[in-house]
Amino acid sequence: KEAAEAARPDKPPKLVLWITVDQLRGDLPGRYLPPSATGGLAHLRDYGLWYTQAHYPYATTLTAVGHATLFTGGMPADHGIVGNDWLDIAAGRSVDSVEDDGHPLIGGKAAPGKGSSPLNLTSTTVGDELISSSAGRSRVFSVSTKDRGAILPGGRLGKAFWYDKGTGRYVTSAYYYKEYPAWVEQWNMSKPADKFRDAAWTLKDAPDSYLHRDRDDRSCERGYKYLGRTFPHAMATEKAADFYAAIPYSPFSDELTVSFARTAVEQEKLGQGPVTDMLAVSLSATDPIGHGWGPESLEAEDNVRRVDALLGEFFTFIDQKIGLDKTLVLLSADHGMDDVPECAQTSGLPAGRHYPAKFMRQINDGLKARYKIDRDLVVAFWNPSLYLDLTAIAELKLDVAKVERATADLVMRIPGFCFAATRTDLLTGSVPDNNLGRKVLNSFHPTRTGNVLIVPAPFWFLYPDPNYGAAMHGSPHAYDTYVPIMIAGPGIHADRIHRPVSPSDLAPTVCGYLGIKPPSGCCGKALFEVLDIAGGGPTKP
Repeated sequence: KEAAEAARPDKPPKLVLWITVDQLRGDLPGRYLPPSATGGLAHLRDYGLWYTQAHYPYATTLTAVGHATLFTGGMPADHGIVGNDWLDIAAGRSVDSVEDDGHPLIGGKAAPGKGSSPLNLTSTTVGDELISSSAGRSRVFSVSTKDRGAILPGGRLGKAFWYDKGTGRYVTSAYYYKEYPAWVEQWNMSKPADKFRDAAWTLKDAPDSYLHRDRDDRSCERGYKYLGRTFPHAMATEKAADFYAAIPYSPFSDELTVSFARTAVEQEKLGQGPVTDMLAVSLSATDPIGHGWGPESLEAEDNVRRVDALLGEFFTFIDQKIGLDKTLVLLSADHGMDDVPECAQTSGLPAGRHYPAKFMRQINDGLKARYKIDRDLVVAFWNPSLYLDLTAIAELKLDVAKVERATADLVMRIPGFCFAATRTDLLTGSVPDNNLGRKVLNSFHPTRTGNVLIVPAPFWFLYPDPNYGAAMHGSPHAYDTYVPIMIAGPGIHADRIHRPVSPSDLAPTVCGYLGIKPPSGCCGKALFEVLDIAGGGPTKP
């Protein structure tokens, strides 16, 4: 007790710096980061708490869901984000997780599917609670290459900015501002993305220092369009639009995000006022790189080294501007990743790639034969749900629950699927009481999930677009749920914790550290290693 009391910080931190590395699987910092590394990941490894067994407790391991869970501490039913997008039956179209027709980009015009805001988020976030607890004096800024990677961490009360792959600018919507702050306009006017027009992504270090030094030309990798499959990846191309679209598939996108974040710290004086501020930075490059080349590629390995170096420079900047001794730093990921299924097949794993048009046709043919009808009853697939035509089912005087069950049974007859749960069963909690059943139940939302939630067998690629890159995530299997959790800051001592934890535990931990109430949808459990030594939290059982 005396040691814990002595370790408690005298004052709340000036800044909460929350880093999310999109698709950074939990083993990658340890495998891909050399022991001699001295960057930001290495700093957290050597001077912070590193939770080595963190897994998401649900099946929908997708970007929007992970970001929402990290910053609310809730499950999809708690925060409302059931996928990157889902089907709105009433509207007859898919809905993006951060879609808001009423708030177009600043300077743009309102149009269906074009606006962006946290409208679909049904829980408060840590940032929202921080602002509320300080009577509006705390500031929360969030930045990412992806709109959902910025908007969901920013919550309803923060400010969010993200990369526009059509122009190379960082943008925001009318939800946040009527017009861009002067410093954002100035940053964009300098055209920072254009400095990479003649650049090439080459290996950061000596080739023989890499684990995957002999795996730069795997035939199963797809790369990204003109960037090619192997090093070096030259960014130069004739059309500016093609170049801006390619930036997210390179480490240069993270450099732009951090540059914007640094400017926000300087211009908004984050962490330099009388109360705690928060800066959420979601580094997105790891995700498109993983999709294009796979997490077991030389590109993915080099990118982790570059993330380490970039964060090292960023932490030095934060130390100079605010002081790392006055900053609570957190790092995690929104999901993990599986390797390319065609690569896995060469290793003898039972891997494959699903084609939704094909399996939906198989299911519809089975339902037609069963009910002796000539209408398709399965009308859409959006991860992780199949959606039924409820109007047709009513007109045919069929029982919805029975059609759902028949659909689930047909799914299980198709190779490459390992589980299917109906909406009716999920509403009543009638799923197997095992690890997979609980993860599927944790993914369910009563109004946004479809009629049948389906789970691919291990190592199978499942996405609405079967050719969206080489590799995919989105399953309840361990390679997709596994992420790192690293925490450093005042009163926190270095240690490695090997007990199982959930990324949903971060939100209540941060709130406990700051002495504020948790988000409205929070169901995570505070990490006692942080709160015992930092003060204000529960005691170790």
